[in-house]
Amino acid sequence: MEMETADLKQLSDFDNVLVVDKTGKTIFYDLADLHILKKLGEKPEEFLGKNITSFYKNLTEENSTLMRAIKTGEALINVEQQMISKTGSSYVSKSSTYPIKQGDEIVGAIEFSKHYFTKENIQFLDEYAGHKMYRKNNTIYTIDDIVTVNPQMMAVKEKIKKVARTDSTVLIYGHTGTGKEVVAQSIHNLSDRFGKPFISFNCGAIPASLLESTLFGTTKGSFTGAEDMPGLFEQAEGGTLFLDEINSLDINLQVKLLKAIEEKTIRRIGGKKNIQLDIRVLSATNEDPDLLVEEKRLRQDLFFRLGVVQINLPKLSVRPDDIEVLLKYYINFYNNIMNIYVEGMTEEALQCFKRYSWPGNIRELKNAVENAFNQVNTSEITIDDIPDRIRNFSGKANVIEKVPKVQSLRDAVEDYEKSIIMNEWIQTNGKIAETARRLGLSKQSLKYKLEKYNIK
Repeated sequence: MEMETADLKQLSDFDNVLVVDKTGKTIFYDLADLHILKKLGEKPEEFLGKNITSFYKNLTEENSTLMRAIKTGEALINVEQQMISKTGSSYVSKSSTYPIKQGDEIVGAIEFSKHYFTKENIQFLDEYAGHKMYRKNNTIYTIDDIVTVNPQMMAVKEKIKKVARTDSTVLIYGHTGTGKEVVAQSIHNLSDRFGKPFISFNCGAIPASLLESTLFGTTKGSFTGAEDMPGLFEQAEGGTLFLDEINSLDINLQVKLLKAIEEKTIRRIGGKKNIQLDIRVLSATNEDPDLLVEEKRLRQDLFFRLGVVQINLPKLSVRPDDIEVLLKYYINFYNNIMNIYVEGMTEEALQCFKRYSWPGNIRELKNAVENAFNQVNTSEITIDDIPDRIRNFSGKANVIEKVPKVQSLRDAVEDYEKSIIMNEWIQTNGKIAETARRLGLSKQSLKYKLEKYNIK
């Protein structure tokens, strides 16, 4: 066999080698980066023996460089193509392709190529979702990762853009899984501090005895085994410190935190000098801040200092219009990072997702999609692929039945009002501040109505 001659010096520009037979089936490959197979949605052992056009949405017998070389018998030098894989991802290929002859018969073709990936399509190369330019500041999210068509969430995104321009403290309130960390990172990456560190810390993640040293640092000799160690405040110098689950902080430590934020100075444990700070503090809680203050679990003065601006994140159950767009987003996400290609989900499965109450919010939805990818056997997610709790959810939980008969209009109105209040009371597990906020009532008015209707 012989390969059609050409300017072979150009082959030094390429990393990959692919050989196909005269029908276009792959018979040999040597790829510098095997991740490209994941991008194509193929396993190494399954890559051989398939027609080269089967891997791409935009590749045909007519525009495939390998197929053209086979049909024409001519070499194609330094051809650039935008390749769109069956999984929906894309990259740019630069290739030189040559027919392979046995005597006068063309028996195949060989292609030397190099692949180039844009920022938008580099997800599969590592464990993060993208935004490589930001990773040096410890973040992985920007405002583009807040996926929504919901008016309430669109308003949140606009608020993020506005508060990012200042250095004011921001308190983010949202239930578990609503995306508080995404919001905090979005604020940092839209601000002038984006080039400096984003330091995130969950206040409920370590014992209370270690919190102070973790936040403020230690001085060598201040206690047995202590070394000179900067705390999180110092590590965030010039950037942003994000304190999640702020409600977990011991009440005594809240006093020191308030002082540090107000004076923009800290002193390490055992230290003798104050350290000046240039940081922005963001915080978050999964409990109603008003309720925390009312129950004296969050100091009122600290609440005012932390919450110069407050961002409230709605639960997924009150933004049903986002279910479908989030599903499309996460299906595309897992298509890019898992060795599986899914086009979408059946209408029956989609209705289950729309009907479900989502107590774990967006995090739960993301995990449910990942779970489905581990079960799916076809190009669509079916009702058999989704978790039992979603498939079997009736949608009848915590619903108060309407009274079938009333004696007067006044009775009907009061029965209806009672059912609404009771439903919200159950949903919030009896939290007065949260229930009042949902109903648009003052806490005093709600307490009156709870007594009136004997709701306990």
